[in-house]
Amino acid sequence: MSAPSTVRTTRRTSRARVAVAAAAVSALALLGALPTAASAATPTDTATPDRGTAVMGMGVAAHDGIGAAPAKGLAEQTEGVDVSGWQGDVDWPTLWNSGVKFAYVKATEGNDYTSGSFSQQYNGSYDVGMIRGSYHFATPDTSSGADQANFFVDNGGGWSGDGKTLPGVLDIEWNPYGDACFGKSADDMVNWIADFTNTYKARTGRDAVIYTATSWWADCTGNSPAFGQTNPLWVARYDSSVGELPAGWDFQTIWQYTSEGPYVGDHNSFNGGLDRVQALANG
Repeated sequence: MSAPSTVRTTRRTSRARVAVAAAAVSALALLGALPTAASAATPTDTATPDRGTAVMGMGVAAHDGIGAAPAKGLAEQTEGVDVSGWQGDVDWPTLWNSGVKFAYVKATEGNDYTSGSFSQQYNGSYDVGMIRGSYHFATPDTSSGADQANFFVDNGGGWSGDGKTLPGVLDIEWNPYGDACFGKSADDMVNWIADFTNTYKARTGRDAVIYTATSWWADCTGNSPAFGQTNPLWVARYDSSVGELPAGWDFQTIWQYTSEGPYVGDHNSFNGGLDRVQALANG
C-alpha cells in the first residue's frame, strides 16, 4: 500500500526544496554549454500551471533532482526527443542533422485538451525522416482511463503499421495541478492505468508505452509490477545512469535523461540501435 497522503506530501516537499536548489545550480552551469539555438528548458511545477499545459517530465527535476550527465558510447543507443505545445514550431531539420532519429509529440491531456502544435510537430518530424509517435498526459482525477484512452486515439494517438509510427504513450507522473497521486490510492491508480492501457490496445492493437519516474511509480502505484510484461517502459531520470526501475520491468525501452538538451529540452535514449526503434514501430 502507498503511504498516507500527509506522509507523502511531507517527504515530497522536503525533497523538492533540495532538488529545486540543485536544479538551479545545474541550470546555471549548463547555460554556457548549450547551443544558441536551444529552446527554454521544460517548465517546472513550482507554480500551478493552467490546465492543458502539462508536459512530459515537468516534475522530474523538482522531485528527483538533476545529477551528472550520462556517459555516451557505452552501449548502442538511438537519440530521440519529446515535444509539446511548450516548444511551438520545432526546427526538425536541425534536430535530424544533430542525430535525433525518433520523436514523441504531445497530442492530448485529460479528455478535453488537444495540442495546437501537434500537426507541425507530428508531421514535421515524419517529413524529415524520423520515426515518431504521440503521447497523452494523464489526469486520472478528471475522468476514467477508458475515456482518456479513447480521447487520445481519436485525437492523434492512434497507430498504423507504416513502419514510421510508434505506439502511443501514457504519460503518468506527478500531478502538476494538485495532489501528486491525483487523490487516488495505489490500487485505484493501478486500476486506472489498466483501464487506459486495455482500452488503448483494444482500439489500436498495440500495447501503450508507459512513461513514468521510478519514485512516482513507487509512491502512487505501490510499485506495482502489473505492467512489466506487456507495456514498454519509458523511464525518466536526469542522472548519469538510469538507476532503479519500477517493479515488473527488467529494462527500459526509452530513457528520458535530460530536460536541458540542445534545440529542444527533453532528450531521450532508446535502448538499442535504430533497428530496435523500427521494430517497436512495426509491432
